[in-house]
Amino acid sequence: MDTPPQIDSPAHDVPAAPASAAATAQRAVTVLIARRVLPAAVADFEAAMQGMLAAAQGFAGHLGGQLMPPDEVGDSAETLLYHVVFAFDSEAHLAAWQSSPERAHWLQQVLPHTVGTQQLHRVTGLDYWFAAPNSTTRAAPPRWKVACVTWLGIFPTVLLLFLTVAPLLAHWHLVPRVLVITLLVVAIMTWVVAPRLTRWLHPWLHAKT
Repeated sequence: MDTPPQIDSPAHDVPAAPASAAATAQRAVTVLIARRVLPAAVADFEAAMQGMLAAAQGFAGHLGGQLMPPDEVGDSAETLLYHVVFAFDSEAHLAAWQSSPERAHWLQQVLPHTVGTQQLHRVTGLDYWFAAPNSTTRAAPPRWKVACVTWLGIFPTVLLLFLTVAPLLAHWHLVPRVLVITLLVVAIMTWVVAPRLTRWLHPWLHAKT
């Protein structure tokens, strides 16, 4: 199995984006982190991670974060695999968080409760929706497949919202009305529609061509 990039300390050496990649640096970027935790340390680990997630919220460009517990917890499990998501609106804002004293502080609170080194994978734009749910190493599917599945999810989601929510907002001004609809679309796609579509269509999305 390929070994994903590993970090075990604050990212003081995050390389700057090359000049030719200036446009890419403006794209939203999501960091997926996998950590193994001893069952006896779960409560302390979760408390420390919640502290880190809360600290990240105060940084410019922060789009969200989430701690995802193991899908299945067996009584005989020696370690439990946790996943953590951090999302920022650009590489520059992500780098500012990764090199911050706040992150360094909370990382030191997290480390005593984990086993081994963390596994880190970065994705940009909509690629987060199409990352394999239990892996930090699988590459995103081809762009044309991403576009197809994204449309397949967005079309019924937007249609449903226009039939149900939009009439309730008819008396609102255009900008707040669009703001609410688009926020709902992103939330529903991220936590409801996209995970199911990518699971159902996984063989096709990741088929070798």
